[in-house]
Amino acid sequence: MKLNKRDQQLLEGEMGAAPQMAMRILVQLGEVLGANEMMDVEQVHVDGCIYESEAHLDFAEKLAALGAHVILPTSLNATSLDLHNWQAWGVNTRWATKAQRMANAYLAMGCTPTWTCAPYQTAFAPRFGQQIAWAESNAIVFANSVVGARTNRYGDFTDICAALTGRVPKTGLHLSENRRGELVFELVGIPPELFENDAFYPVFGHYLGIHTRDKIPVIVGLPPDTPQDGLKALGAGAASSGSVALFHAVGVTPEAPTLKAALGGNAAERIQVTLAELNDARADLSSAQGAQLDAVVLGSPHFSLQECLRLAQVIEGQRVNPAVEFIVTTNRMVSEALKARGVLPVLVQAGVRLCEDTCILLSPMLRPAIRIIMTNSAKYAYYTPSLLERRVVFGSLRDCVASAVTGRVVLDESIWTTS
Repeated sequence: MKLNKRDQQLLEGEMGAAPQMAMRILVQLGEVLGANEMMDVEQVHVDGCIYESEAHLDFAEKLAALGAHVILPTSLNATSLDLHNWQAWGVNTRWATKAQRMANAYLAMGCTPTWTCAPYQTAFAPRFGQQIAWAESNAIVFANSVVGARTNRYGDFTDICAALTGRVPKTGLHLSENRRGELVFELVGIPPELFENDAFYPVFGHYLGIHTRDKIPVIVGLPPDTPQDGLKALGAGAASSGSVALFHAVGVTPEAPTLKAALGGNAAERIQVTLAELNDARADLSSAQGAQLDAVVLGSPHFSLQECLRLAQVIEGQRVNPAVEFIVTTNRMVSEALKARGVLPVLVQAGVRLCEDTCILLSPMLRPAIRIIMTNSAKYAYYTPSLLERRVVFGSLRDCVASAVTGRVVLDESIWTTS
């Protein structure tokens, strides 16, 4: 790789041992990816702050011990436990101590304690065209697709390396020529009311991830007023069942004012997506059958303020069945906004438990007795059987509330039919 003077100084340790270690990793990454040179980024989102192994902790504490300090605005992904209230979730003290050490190491390096997997819905939202280095799959696809910022899929360790050096390999989705659409998905015959249902977007995202393979998809047929949370759910589903880091939606996302603009001259195969394909994808998200229900889990990615307000509207005046646990994960900013609006008591009185800071897939917060879970998240439905060894029923937000109140699985199938 061709390194500039500052790159070389970083690599030779002239700016400290921690940036040197980070630069060594980034240069090796660039060589593996075939990049010719490095480039600047302006912002970083770190996913490596989740405690998953001793190696993760050792790496973070090693950097912190070397005096590492970020030189860019750097947000932190959801961590491994509710930092203010972890005891209430029955988390093992020994495990919690290591998770807290992990969090402390990243705070010592100067990262901002956002503790959310949806940084694009905070003050850290990037700008159109801004070069960034983000980790966390749903954040990556949202930043690239919905905002039009530019990032590759940075993983654990490379994220903090970018924050310490301000540099990444110049390749992939950072470059305009690599952002052109390659495969067109045309929505055909979808009932208009289905676009207004929150379940449509994660289901379509799940389908998109499975069928996109390694290409950049272009979507034709989404309503021009598709809500941000719908695009969030679509991207999260596509990044879970597949490797989607960028999608274009014609007339919706900023790099796709037209199909021609989205394709950028590429010839592309066209795939029609009908209600039948969506129903197959919806069925694929449920790994449990029958009426048994132990918990409803929402917030993967973290619930936004608008999603929490919608939940309060749907559940107000009702009460969760005592046999069902109802958990929602979000970030601290949303919790504070709910308190300020007087909405938090509505959720609490209904029996909803709000959890901050953490990830419901990577924190040991579910009681052993919880075996069957309902969710409106394609990401959570996709990963839970393997990561948490539980079975899942997928449904809309209204399905989840109705099921939690009734104490058994309730699904409204009417919106998924043509009649």
